[in-house]
Amino acid sequence: MILDAARKVLQIEADSVREQIRNLGPEFEHTVEEIAASAGRLCVTGLGKSGLIGQKIAATLSSTGTPAYFLHSAEASHGDLGMLVSGDTVLALSFSGETPEVLRLLEFARERSLRTIAMTGEPGSPVGRAADRVISVAIPQEACPLNLAPTASTTAMLAMGDALAMAISERRGFREEDFAALHPGGRLGRRFLKVRDLMRRGDRIPIVTRETPMTEAIHEMSRKMMGVTAVVNGRGELSGVISDGDLRRLLEKDPTLLTGTAGDCSHAGPKTAAGDEFASDALQRMQEAKITSLFVLDADGRLTGAVHLHDLLSAGVA
Repeated sequence: MILDAARKVLQIEADSVREQIRNLGPEFEHTVEEIAASAGRLCVTGLGKSGLIGQKIAATLSSTGTPAYFLHSAEASHGDLGMLVSGDTVLALSFSGETPEVLRLLEFARERSLRTIAMTGEPGSPVGRAADRVISVAIPQEACPLNLAPTASTTAMLAMGDALAMAISERRGFREEDFAALHPGGRLGRRFLKVRDLMRRGDRIPIVTRETPMTEAIHEMSRKMMGVTAVVNGRGELSGVISDGDLRRLLEKDPTLLTGTAGDCSHAGPKTAAGDEFASDALQRMQEAKITSLFVLDADGRLTGAVHLHDLLSAGVA
């Protein structure tokens, strides 16, 4: 009995979301084009359950490259209308299309020549007629057994809001790099960290020239605590590296090599990274090659940084 009731609710809500595919049309397409071309912000407004959905839609828009904020329809007439400025677009949510507070806000916006969009289950309602564009979120029925509580309607509105946000994001050419810039913290932000965000720079890079005596090169490796040092030529280009493993192999092969220079003992063709690549990609390369460090080169092959496995793991890149 209980599970049957729950299944019925989920089925109705799933059907309501599918119904939104039919509601897509020219109005939705024009809305996306206009918002994507606008340099202003998108003000999302609503009241009650629609207001709660509006807060989530505004947050999704903001996190995917569309500057947006939520304005409570009831608070708007008590001083918050000052949040609306020239160039903004208003997205008003009202499933019934009859919410007085939403209607008043739309009228205020139109008086100031702001573009207005209504998202409603009743496109021919007062709210729908008051807006420049109308996105329908009509559904056959609520999931509430009494067909009263906002259930399927809010689910449909949320889904349409996601569709709008993603369509605008795609239209604007929003990229992974842009997403990373807006999500610097948390798991999502760590996933898109760049090598340049974590690499060691300046005096923290273990570096010697080809002419550096091996005794000094070993000291440099110990002092910078990366278990490796870069070997550069006179132009600052990476010509090779020396690692702790190289030192062990040299001692086993010919201990007298340690009396030579870094150029004599380095191995060429080391694995490197670019500053603008994802740190997660650099970590994967280290793991595949079973190494713990990568040197970072610019477009001309000059050494600009170094990144250690521990740097990536400490930053939560995994």
